[in-house]
Amino acid sequence: MIYTNYEHLERYLGISPALDTAIHYLKTTDLATLQFGRNDVDGEEVYINRFEYDTLPQQQAAWEGHVQYADIHVVLQGEEKIGVTDVSRLRQTTQDPASDFVGYEGEVDTWFTMKPGTLLVVFPEDVHMVKVQLNGQSHVQKAVFKVRV
Repeated sequence: MIYTNYEHLERYLGISPALDTAIHYLKTTDLATLQFGRNDVDGEEVYINRFEYDTLPQQQAAWEGHVQYADIHVVLQGEEKIGVTDVSRLRQTTQDPASDFVGYEGEVDTWFTMKPGTLLVVFPEDVHMVKVQLNGQSHVQKAVFKVRV
């Protein structure tokens, strides 16, 4: 996983071609202008889901993992925290290969504060719990890059 700020993002160029595509797009595009829903960048290799929601108490949040894609979480408005635990420490509960979704149960190892300007890149081994309240309920607008790995 990578937790960083916009100004340090170029440091991670060279890890993979798809991640490079996502980083270049992120650095040159105003993500707030994207339409809600799916936005294509490079077909199935890199695309962006833009959406909004109200954060939840941790007890109502759910784990998610992926097999084919890494996620780059970018909060555009509001704040949340994202919990991350290595896949080996959780119990799988469900899987939907068509949507590249895997559900899990278990405890959060590490919390990351997400506000505008911060980025969290989670790879398939980094199961994540999103939409969790940081300082009470917050309305979040977000872009999540899906990067094939």
